Amino acid sequence: MSQWNRSGENQFSFSQPYLAPQQSPVKKKRRNLLPMAALALGAALVGGIIGSSGLTLSVANLSQPAPIVVNNATEVNWVTGAAAAASPSVVTLAVNSASSGGSGSGVVLTEDGYILTNAHVATLGGLTETASISVMLWDGQVLPAELIGFDAVYDLAVLKIKAAGLKPIVFADSSALNVGQNVVAIGAPLGLSSTVTQGIISALNRTIQVASSEVSDDPGLQFYTGSGGNPISLQVIQTDAAINPGNSGGALVNSSGELIGINVAIATAGSGTSGSIGVGFAIPSNTSERIANEIIETGFATHGLLGALVSDSREATGGFSNGAYVEGVSDDGAAKTAGIMQGDIVTVFAGQRVEGASDLTALVRAEPAGAEVEVQVIRDGRKLVFMVTLGSASDLQ
Repeated sequence: MSQWNRSGENQFSFSQPYLAPQQSPVKKKRRNLLPMAALALGAALVGGIIGSSGLTLSVANLSQPAPIVVNNATEVNWVTGAAAAASPSVVTLAVNSASSGGSGSGVVLTEDGYILTNAHVATLGGLTETASISVMLWDGQVLPAELIGFDAVYDLAVLKIKAAGLKPIVFADSSALNVGQNVVAIGAPLGLSSTVTQGIISALNRTIQVASSEVSDDPGLQFYTGSGGNPISLQVIQTDAAINPGNSGGALVNSSGELIGINVAIATAGSGTSGSIGVGFAIPSNTSERIANEIIETGFATHGLLGALVSDSREATGGFSNGAYVEGVSDDGAAKTAGIMQGDIVTVFAGQRVEGASDLTALVRAEPAGAEVEVQVIRDGRKLVFMVTLGSASDLQ
């Protein structure tokens, strides 16, 4: 079985069914665990989270950021141009607590110091929401950061530093991307700031599952451990641009240097620790921007709720899932209100193909609470289309 790893140290292989736990804002801790479809893949994050053993990275030993060096202007290519445009908006993070530490990356959102990264970077994989966070800017300046809020459902967090005149990253429309499109990943793999790697978009609308960065209300319970954690489903962009531990929270940009995704996870081929094997993943820019804006405005992000218990539909497919089978619908929930019934097979959600329960979970959670979306189902061999006004995942509390 393939495995995904965010930390580069711990491997995760999930075989038990779970539903993504609810997001935890900084001021208010939440915990929600509901059953869902069985997982086909494990996941591994690339935040550079290091425990008591192994290499610990900190500001003291992070390499200084290198400028985009051009020695021969006649040989400059699109990668150089994209990197030069985006690199001033990418930062390196050092995150430390009393018992652990790690490094990661982030992107500048505003001139006055809001920064977007992964929740698993800012919380050391869900171990704490009070870690000491330092940000090294592109010019080498190091500043302390405050955690404004984080979203454990889509693994994103917003930090704030006291600064002015920063260069915000430019967001591209991730719904307009093409498979095969040239991309550049920028971040701090293994603490090596301002590292640039080139690749293409290998796939769009991919669903993966990774360990949640939910911070437990019980200080004795760690949701993110070497043996696994509560998984969350993410809709991601797949790329072959080299992404390694420490790239988490960094930028995946197009040939113009515009952000198309926030790097979040890599695939590993075996049971041991490894770096990039050409299968990396990024949270699309449209989802990232929506969640970041909500965290800045309110301290947390909202997520849609369909109000349906689903599983993979595998009838007459030789073992392949061909949709999300509706096992049941909640009374007064969005699905039932719209007319979706038990026994329906959801095949398309908001214009995107649904191959199984994990796809549907990720797509629903990518939408804000109250969003109106088109849902296509198969019922008794007939295709039906419903307009569904999603509920709020906070209702699961």
